[in-house]
Amino acid sequence: MQKQNTMVIGILKKILFYILLIVIWEGIYKLGVDVLKIWKPYIFPSPFDVFGTLISLIKDNTIGIAIVASLKRIVVGYFISVIIGVTLGLTIAKFKYLDENLGPLILGLQTLPSICWLPFAILWFGLSEISIIFVIAIGSTFAVAISVKYAIQNVNPLYIRAAKTMGARGSKVYTHVILPAALPDIVSGLKQGWSFAWRALMAGEMLSSTKGLGQVLMVGRDLADISQVVAVMIVIIILGLVVDKLVFSRLEKNMRYKWGLDRA
Repeated sequence: MQKQNTMVIGILKKILFYILLIVIWEGIYKLGVDVLKIWKPYIFPSPFDVFGTLISLIKDNTIGIAIVASLKRIVVGYFISVIIGVTLGLTIAKFKYLDENLGPLILGLQTLPSICWLPFAILWFGLSEISIIFVIAIGSTFAVAISVKYAIQNVNPLYIRAAKTMGARGSKVYTHVILPAALPDIVSGLKQGWSFAWRALMAGEMLSSTKGLGQVLMVGRDLADISQVVAVMIVIIILGLVVDKLVFSRLEKNMRYKWGLDRA
């Protein structure tokens, strides 16, 4: 009963916070547009205009079609990046020669904005689904690889020494000690890779003009409809929070529970 009450109070606090946020937003809008007249409504929209636009996009199914198209691309691209990134990160962490030579290169490539890969993608694959998926995959791969590498390398040496003292050798140390100990940080790396994948997806969709959230956002820009731009941004934020809550937060919680850092 006490746990349920705590949960209800937590939900009410969040609702109150967002109501307060909307009130502040509307206050800034009224102050800037109606009182001080320092900007026009098409530059800084009212929250009610944004929500009205969002309802319209939902009613005509524009946002639904865009969400489905974007999610299909990001799931495929992210899945590819996880396979390549985890494999690459584990390999670099295991072999010192690769870490010293390939590691800095991957770190440099991670800092390269995903949009830089779009010209290559268009030249190689044309304006197609494959080009956007390529940008997503390559934009996320290096972030995942670097995170996995550091997760492995930052495992407490005490665990490894203790395992060897108890007779563990070779691959058993790696699979039974190092990998399990690195899993919480690996999950955090996958979460970071997901955020990189979203950035790459938006860059690809905004410039390639294919169906998706990025394209709907660009239509809003072309029509000088800032309400539509903000509405799409809100949808992207909500999708990010939902995925984090349903996938990454659960994985992190399970990892922490397994290691005795949290109670069930």
